[in-house]
Amino acid sequence: MPLDYNNSIPLYIQLKERLEQRITSGSYGPKIPSEREIMDEFYVSRSTVRQAVAELVKDGVLTRKPGRGTFVALKPIDDWLGSLSSTTETIERMGMRSGAKLLKSEIIELPDHLQKETGLSHAFHFKRLRYANHTPMGIENHYYPIELGEKINSYDLNEVTLYDLLETKLGINTFEADQVIKSSTPSREDAKLLGVSRHDSVLVTDRKLMDIHGSFVEFEHAFYRSDMYSFKIKLSRKHN
Repeated sequence: MPLDYNNSIPLYIQLKERLEQRITSGSYGPKIPSEREIMDEFYVSRSTVRQAVAELVKDGVLTRKPGRGTFVALKPIDDWLGSLSSTTETIERMGMRSGAKLLKSEIIELPDHLQKETGLSHAFHFKRLRYANHTPMGIENHYYPIELGEKINSYDLNEVTLYDLLETKLGINTFEADQVIKSSTPSREDAKLLGVSRHDSVLVTDRKLMDIHGSFVEFEHAFYRSDMYSFKIKLSRKHN
């Protein structure tokens, strides 16, 4: 789509705004098109493309990686501690597009530490890769009582938000969760899925979800890219 050559706004500024719209909507990413592709799409010169991209790099929207190209700068997803919300809600609250890909759906025997956490010997396990603006940012493992897991399994888990599914479709009123956050390194398989090095640190969260009656609903074991995900908490100092 050509730019407006009759507009008093310089072409590189117009192009910068168009590129930023593409990035915000998730149309571009993680790597933006080549200079030639942008020139052909917007009918502009190479110098206009370079000036627009330079402005976006200066603004922190894009980042250059020598020998690899120009990429969308990762925008950290801030999850406020103390607020029980889904990953989808957190991502969308940041103005980003959420996505999911189901990797596993199976009934498994739980290891001892999960048996202790859940009170179950066997559980329905779902493993999902989570995206923010089409960029892999986390891997979530969900464990449910088998009967509940079978109900969840009848839905398309590439499309639904699990918390919404539990509350609006399955009539489960989630109430509170205990959550532990720590640091670790991913397995070789998970590192490949996330697009990070096997030796990079990731944020690990363990969350045990209960309903309004105090009954166990879900245990979640998740990994998030530390360059894309952060947790915040508001602190206040008490004075006697």
